[in-house]
Amino acid sequence: MSPRVLIVEDEPDIVDVVSYNLRQAGVDVDCVGDGNSALKHLETHRPDLIILDLMLPGIDGLEFCRLLKQRPEQRDIPIMMLTAKAEEVDRIVGLELGADDYVTKPFSPRELVLRVKAILRRADGLSQAGAGNPSRLSAGPIALDPQSHHASVDGADLTLTATEFKLLQTLMERRGRVQSREELLNVVWGYQYAGYGRTVDTHVRRLREKLGTAHELVETVRGVGYRFRRDGA
Repeated sequence: MSPRVLIVEDEPDIVDVVSYNLRQAGVDVDCVGDGNSALKHLETHRPDLIILDLMLPGIDGLEFCRLLKQRPEQRDIPIMMLTAKAEEVDRIVGLELGADDYVTKPFSPRELVLRVKAILRRADGLSQAGAGNPSRLSAGPIALDPQSHHASVDGADLTLTATEFKLLQTLMERRGRVQSREELLNVVWGYQYAGYGRTVDTHVRRLREKLGTAHELVETVRGVGYRFRRDGA
Protein backbone atom coordinates (compact mmCIF):
# COMPACT_ATOMS: atom_id res chain seq x y z
CA MET A 1 0.00 0.00 0.00
CA SER A 2 1.11 3.56 -0.69
CA PRO A 3 1.96 5.72 2.31
CA ARG A 4 -0.68 8.30 3.23
CA VAL A 5 0.06 11.88 4.28
CA LEU A 6 -2.35 14.34 5.89
CA ILE A 7 -1.73 17.97 4.88
CA VAL A 8 -3.05 20.52 7.39
CA GLU A 9 -2.78 23.84 5.53
CA ASP A 10 -5.15 26.74 4.84
CA GLU A 11 -3.36 28.22 1.80
CA PRO A 12 -4.84 26.58 -1.35
CA ASP A 13 -1.75 27.29 -3.46
CA ILE A 14 0.51 25.55 -0.94
CA VAL A 15 -1.90 22.61 -0.70
CA ASP A 16 -1.91 22.26 -4.49
CA VAL A 17 1.89 22.31 -4.78
CA VAL A 18 2.53 19.90 -1.90
CA SER A 19 -0.24 17.45 -2.78
CA TYR A 20 0.69 17.40 -6.49
CA ASN A 21 4.36 16.67 -5.82
CA LEU A 22 3.60 14.01 -3.22
CA ARG A 23 1.13 12.25 -5.51
CA GLN A 24 3.73 12.32 -8.29
CA ALA A 25 6.05 10.56 -5.84
CA GLY A 26 3.49 7.81 -5.18
CA VAL A 27 2.11 9.14 -1.90
CA ASP A 28 -1.62 9.23 -1.14
CA VAL A 29 -2.77 12.59 0.24
CA ASP A 30 -5.63 13.91 2.38
CA CYS A 31 -6.04 17.66 2.93
CA VAL A 32 -7.79 19.72 5.61
CA GLY A 33 -7.68 23.47 6.19
CA ASP A 34 -7.58 23.88 9.98
CA GLY A 35 -6.58 22.18 13.20
CA ASN A 36 -10.10 21.30 14.33
CA SER A 37 -10.82 19.53 11.05
CA ALA A 38 -7.52 17.69 11.34
CA LEU A 39 -8.34 16.37 14.82
CA LYS A 40 -11.75 15.23 13.60
CA HIS A 41 -10.17 13.57 10.55
CA LEU A 42 -7.80 11.64 12.81
CA GLU A 43 -10.73 10.08 14.66
CA THR A 44 -11.36 7.83 11.66
CA HIS A 45 -8.12 7.94 9.64
CA ARG A 46 -4.51 7.32 10.62
CA PRO A 47 -1.93 8.86 8.26
CA ASP A 48 1.69 7.79 8.07
CA LEU A 49 2.78 11.44 8.34
CA ILE A 50 1.22 14.83 9.03
CA ILE A 51 2.46 17.96 7.22
CA LEU A 52 1.39 20.78 9.51
CA ASP A 53 1.23 24.53 8.95
CA LEU A 54 1.72 26.58 12.12
CA MET A 55 -0.45 29.59 11.32
CA LEU A 56 -3.89 27.99 11.05
CA PRO A 57 -7.38 29.34 11.76
CA GLY A 58 -8.79 28.17 15.08
CA ILE A 59 -6.32 25.78 16.70
CA ASP A 60 -2.87 26.80 15.50
CA GLY A 61 -0.21 24.30 14.54
CA LEU A 62 1.66 24.37 17.86
CA GLU A 63 -1.51 23.76 19.86
CA PHE A 64 -2.51 20.99 17.45
CA CYS A 65 0.88 19.37 18.00
CA ARG A 66 0.45 19.58 21.79
CA LEU A 67 -3.00 18.01 21.60
CA LEU A 68 -1.84 15.23 19.30
CA LYS A 69 1.07 14.30 21.56
CA GLN A 70 -1.42 13.87 24.43
CA ARG A 71 -3.26 11.13 22.53
CA PRO A 72 -1.58 7.78 23.30
CA GLU A 73 -2.93 6.14 20.14
CA GLN A 74 -1.76 8.94 17.82
CA ARG A 75 1.22 10.66 19.42
CA ASP A 76 3.66 8.47 17.50
CA ILE A 77 2.47 9.80 14.11
CA PRO A 78 5.42 11.71 12.60
CA ILE A 79 4.92 15.45 12.05
CA MET A 80 6.62 17.74 9.56
CA MET A 81 5.99 21.41 10.27
CA LEU A 82 5.70 23.57 7.14
CA THR A 83 5.57 27.25 7.95
CA ALA A 84 6.57 30.80 7.09
CA LYS A 85 8.03 31.15 10.61
CA ALA A 86 11.70 30.92 9.70
CA GLU A 87 13.33 32.12 12.92
CA GLU A 88 15.51 29.56 14.68
CA VAL A 89 13.54 29.96 17.90
CA ASP A 90 10.34 28.94 16.07
CA ARG A 91 12.06 25.84 14.69
CA ILE A 92 13.34 24.88 18.13
CA VAL A 93 9.89 25.32 19.70
CA GLY A 94 8.35 23.13 17.00
CA LEU A 95 10.96 20.40 17.45
CA GLU A 96 10.63 20.58 21.24
CA LEU A 97 6.91 19.90 20.88
CA GLY A 98 7.66 16.68 19.05
CA ALA A 99 7.92 17.55 15.36
CA ASP A 100 10.21 15.26 13.37
CA ASP A 101 11.18 17.92 10.83
CA TYR A 102 10.66 21.63 10.17
CA VAL A 103 10.49 23.13 6.67
CA THR A 104 10.16 26.86 6.06
CA LYS A 105 8.32 28.67 3.26
CA PRO A 106 9.25 29.30 0.52
CA PHE A 107 10.47 25.76 0.00
CA SER A 108 11.76 23.50 -2.74
CA PRO A 109 9.07 20.92 -3.62
CA ARG A 110 11.81 18.43 -4.51
CA GLU A 111 13.52 18.89 -1.14
CA LEU A 112 10.20 18.59 0.67
CA VAL A 113 9.42 15.29 -1.09
CA LEU A 114 12.88 13.94 -0.25
CA ARG A 115 12.44 14.81 3.40
CA VAL A 116 8.94 13.34 3.50
CA LYS A 117 10.32 10.11 2.07
CA ALA A 118 13.12 10.12 4.65
CA ILE A 119 10.58 10.35 7.50
CA LEU A 120 8.40 7.63 5.97
CA ARG A 121 11.42 5.34 5.53
CA ARG A 122 12.42 5.91 9.14
CA ALA A 123 8.96 5.07 10.46
CA ASP A 124 8.57 2.10 8.11
CA GLY A 125 12.03 0.84 9.01
CA LEU A 126 11.02 0.68 12.65
CA SER A 127 7.82 -1.20 11.90
CA GLN A 128 9.70 -3.73 9.75
CA ALA A 129 12.96 -3.95 11.68
CA GLY A 130 14.53 -7.35 11.63
CA ALA A 131 17.22 -8.62 9.30
CA GLY A 132 20.60 -7.08 10.02
CA ASN A 133 19.42 -5.39 13.24
CA PRO A 134 20.19 -6.67 16.73
CA SER A 135 17.13 -8.16 18.38
CA ARG A 136 17.90 -6.24 21.54
CA LEU A 137 20.33 -3.58 22.75
CA SER A 138 21.06 -2.87 26.39
CA ALA A 139 23.26 -0.43 28.25
CA GLY A 140 22.98 0.10 31.97
CA PRO A 141 19.29 0.68 32.73
CA ILE A 142 18.36 1.20 29.05
CA ALA A 143 16.89 -1.64 26.99
CA LEU A 144 15.93 -1.24 23.35
CA ASP A 145 14.32 -3.73 20.96
CA PRO A 146 14.30 -2.56 17.31
CA GLN A 147 11.97 -5.34 16.18
CA SER A 148 9.15 -4.37 18.52
CA HIS A 149 10.00 -0.63 18.63
CA HIS A 150 10.15 -0.87 22.41
CA ALA A 151 12.51 0.97 24.75
CA SER A 152 12.65 1.18 28.52
CA VAL A 153 14.68 2.56 31.42
CA ASP A 154 14.81 0.44 34.57
CA GLY A 155 11.86 -1.52 33.18
CA ALA A 156 9.68 1.58 32.68
CA ASP A 157 8.47 2.04 29.10
CA LEU A 158 9.73 5.04 27.13
CA THR A 159 7.40 6.88 24.76
CA LEU A 160 9.65 7.80 21.84
CA THR A 161 8.90 9.17 18.40
CA ALA A 162 10.30 7.30 15.40
CA THR A 163 13.09 9.86 15.18
CA GLU A 164 13.97 9.65 18.87
CA PHE A 165 13.98 5.85 18.71
CA LYS A 166 16.26 5.82 15.66
CA LEU A 167 18.55 8.37 17.31
CA LEU A 168 18.87 6.29 20.49
CA GLN A 169 19.36 3.08 18.50
CA THR A 170 22.12 4.68 16.39
CA LEU A 171 23.98 6.01 19.43
CA MET A 172 23.70 2.67 21.27
CA GLU A 173 24.86 0.67 18.25
CA ARG A 174 27.91 2.96 17.97
CA ARG A 175 28.65 3.02 21.68
CA GLY A 176 31.92 4.71 22.56
CA ARG A 177 32.28 6.36 19.14
CA VAL A 178 31.71 10.08 18.65
CA GLN A 179 28.94 10.85 16.14
CA SER A 180 29.05 14.27 14.50
CA ARG A 181 25.84 16.20 13.98
CA GLU A 182 26.30 15.85 10.23
CA GLU A 183 26.62 12.07 10.48
CA LEU A 184 23.54 11.82 12.70
CA LEU A 185 21.57 13.95 10.25
CA ASN A 186 22.56 11.58 7.47
CA VAL A 187 21.90 8.33 9.36
CA VAL A 188 18.84 9.28 11.43
CA TRP A 189 17.13 11.94 9.34
CA GLY A 190 18.32 10.71 5.96
CA TYR A 191 19.63 14.00 4.59
CA GLN A 192 22.57 16.37 4.80
CA TYR A 193 21.88 20.09 4.99
CA ALA A 194 24.14 22.76 6.40
CA GLY A 195 22.59 24.72 9.23
CA TYR A 196 20.45 21.89 10.63
CA GLY A 197 22.78 20.95 13.47
CA ARG A 198 20.36 22.49 15.96
CA THR A 199 17.77 19.95 14.83
CA VAL A 200 20.05 17.23 16.19
CA ASP A 201 20.71 19.20 19.38
CA THR A 202 17.01 19.66 20.04
CA HIS A 203 16.22 15.98 19.54
CA VAL A 204 19.12 14.90 21.76
CA ARG A 205 17.92 17.26 24.48
CA ARG A 206 14.39 15.87 24.25
CA LEU A 207 15.71 12.29 24.25
CA ARG A 208 17.78 12.98 27.37
CA GLU A 209 14.72 14.33 29.15
CA LYS A 210 12.85 11.10 28.40
CA LEU A 211 15.79 8.96 29.54
CA GLY A 212 15.53 10.52 33.00
CA THR A 213 18.19 9.15 35.33
CA ALA A 214 19.96 7.47 32.40
CA HIS A 215 20.44 10.73 30.48
CA GLU A 216 24.14 10.94 31.37
CA LEU A 217 24.86 7.94 29.12
CA VAL A 218 24.45 10.31 26.15
CA GLU A 219 27.47 12.59 26.27
CA THR A 220 28.11 15.85 24.46
CA VAL A 221 31.52 16.06 22.79
CA ARG A 222 32.02 19.79 22.46
CA GLY A 223 32.58 21.05 18.96
CA VAL A 224 31.94 17.63 17.45
CA GLY A 225 28.68 15.91 18.37
CA TYR A 226 27.49 13.15 20.69
CA ARG A 227 28.62 9.80 22.07
CA PHE A 228 26.91 7.00 23.97
CA ARG A 229 29.19 6.07 26.86
CA ARG A 230 31.02 2.78 26.42
CA ASP A 231 31.00 2.16 30.17
CA GLY A 232 27.17 2.18 30.17
CA ALA A 233 27.12 -1.61 29.86
